[in-house]
Amino acid sequence: MSPGSYASWSGNEKDRSVLIKLFYPLFRLPRTQKRLVQLLADVVLIIFSFATAMLLRLDSLAFMTQPEVWLVLPVMIPVSLLIFIRVGFYRAVIRYMNQKAVKAVLAGVAGSAISLAVINVLLNLPVPRSVPFIYAMLAMLTIGGVRFFLRAIYLRGQLRHKTRVLIYGAGSAGRQLVVSLRQGHEYEPCAFVDDAQGLHRAFIEGLKVYPPQAIPSLIDNYGIQKVLMAIPSSSRARRREILESLEPLSVPVQSIPGMKDVIQGLAKINEVRDVAVEDLLGRDPVPPDATLMGANIRDKVVMVTGAGGSIGSELCRQILRQGPRQLILLEVSEYNLYHVEQDLLGLLAREGLSVPLKALLGSVQHQARLEAVMTQFGVQTVYHAAAYKHVPMVEHNVVEGLLNNVMGTHACAEAAIASGVEAFVLVSTDKAVRPTNVMGASKRLAELVCQALGGESHGTLFSMVRFGNVLGSSGSVVPLFRRQIEAGGPLTVTHPDITRYFMTIPEAAQLVIQAGAMARGGDVFVLDMGEPVKIAELAGQMVRLSGLEPAFPDRDEVIEGQENHRQGDIEIVFTGLRPGEKLYEELLIGDNPGATRHPRIMTANEVSIAWREMRQLLERLLEACYRFDYPALRELLLEAPTGYQPTGEVEDLLWQAQQAGHQTEDLSADQTARVVDLRTRKRSLMG
Repeated sequence: MSPGSYASWSGNEKDRSVLIKLFYPLFRLPRTQKRLVQLLADVVLIIFSFATAMLLRLDSLAFMTQPEVWLVLPVMIPVSLLIFIRVGFYRAVIRYMNQKAVKAVLAGVAGSAISLAVINVLLNLPVPRSVPFIYAMLAMLTIGGVRFFLRAIYLRGQLRHKTRVLIYGAGSAGRQLVVSLRQGHEYEPCAFVDDAQGLHRAFIEGLKVYPPQAIPSLIDNYGIQKVLMAIPSSSRARRREILESLEPLSVPVQSIPGMKDVIQGLAKINEVRDVAVEDLLGRDPVPPDATLMGANIRDKVVMVTGAGGSIGSELCRQILRQGPRQLILLEVSEYNLYHVEQDLLGLLAREGLSVPLKALLGSVQHQARLEAVMTQFGVQTVYHAAAYKHVPMVEHNVVEGLLNNVMGTHACAEAAIASGVEAFVLVSTDKAVRPTNVMGASKRLAELVCQALGGESHGTLFSMVRFGNVLGSSGSVVPLFRRQIEAGGPLTVTHPDITRYFMTIPEAAQLVIQAGAMARGGDVFVLDMGEPVKIAELAGQMVRLSGLEPAFPDRDEVIEGQENHRQGDIEIVFTGLRPGEKLYEELLIGDNPGATRHPRIMTANEVSIAWREMRQLLERLLEACYRFDYPALRELLLEAPTGYQPTGEVEDLLWQAQQAGHQTEDLSADQTARVVDLRTRKRSLMG
């Protein structure tokens, strides 16, 4: 369909409806009845084509009264039908007719015309010798034309229910996509767009290829309702450029799966997906260093704590591909452990790997359990990813956050030392830098634990890897925005100026593994997260690429507490910073990062304290946790060299409930006895 034809076809809506109503019942008949209808129609068309050929040749109707002329039909019709059946004429489904069907029509009509000529000669009938040639041309127009006419009627009928799409990318993926979409009932490909000048004005799969500059006019001329990106092999940087050019348009943009997923059977070429946010960020990952990837893993027993989490599960996938002798999964959530185990077993089967998996339930706070596991299985490398990471959740559950993130790290590290583990890698966060929330302070304390133990003389090599947000993790803003867009909005952003660093989960996991392989003892590694992303701008991009227009409130009015939205399809609502939330995240405490052999991994020279001092701090912290003494916990976090700078009062829900009930800070006799018992257990745990 050429530009402009969409409008003309739409203008003849009444005529189109009449044709569809007239012929559409034919497409609903059973296959046997359809073939019978085709046979009867072909008999009529053969007779009509023969009679018309005689009329054109003789320019007279006198032959109509000559019985011997018609003697050719009782023989020619059965022979023609047998030829049609032989060449597969009636096996082709009219709605899916293609070039092969055209060849079948040509072969069938040619065979019918030859049979006419042979019968005429054998029976010496009064049929001019040029009639078979005229008949062949007419039969091609009638027998073939009727079929293609019905196919066009069917497709026009389907067009009312199909989404008209523009394919960006005329390469092999784009061609496969067009063929696949034409077999379905959801999308109607209308044209190609491609950057390659050599393809412009060419026709591929019957569609014309246009330059990217023509997209706005193509949307108007073809009535385009969606743009599908079929460029799976292009770099993220290039996809980002394309998305930025498509963002102002009033149509949604989606993409097809990567060819790797299609080849591995994980996806189909016609599975249209929302644009990956990685494409919006536009940073291409650096190929991993094979030596670093395998240094702490290959032929070793590896353990991952928090294996069911976003980072932990991806660490497990990357570890399996490096050929460990055995992989130990430790997870406190039964559901998450089951889920990650099934996922990893599927990966092993798909990729033909043979690595024993051991899925173990357990808390990182249970040092005896950890030590038993590490000793029994001979663990050599530990990736400690278990932690509570959701800022408001930890802010509302201070004691559990500190026990899990700080004391859990300490228990895990001590168990590693006692079991002779070779390498211990702590997965940290950018929120540990000058933290304004308990979660960040707890992760900085966990770093201090590993730094202090790294300075002691034992066989375990400690290191920490610090990075920002990962895309697609639990609690990530991206899936939240997607759900809010699907629900029609509004999109909730805490502040107009809030920014965050983002990295894909696979890239983060690979860099954690490579950083751990470069450790010398007590190292703090920082990952290069690229440029920070403004969350409000990310929300706007996601809305625009969904074919809608975001409605932002005026920034000055937001700051003054008013939100008068501009016009748009989906509102962007600013809800205010949550407890402990920062506008800007940082990756370094100091300003002197050191380079490493990997371009995206730096070392940080951070403040640390001796183990004796750290141990005393842990004892006081643990006792305050057991007493639920929230003021003491805050004082300890402020006293420790974490850089903790709280922005408000204690937000712990239990503490607030106690304050609301005017409960005394004095403990009851039962609580006092329980604390004494816990102190005894604490001393046992602390050695």
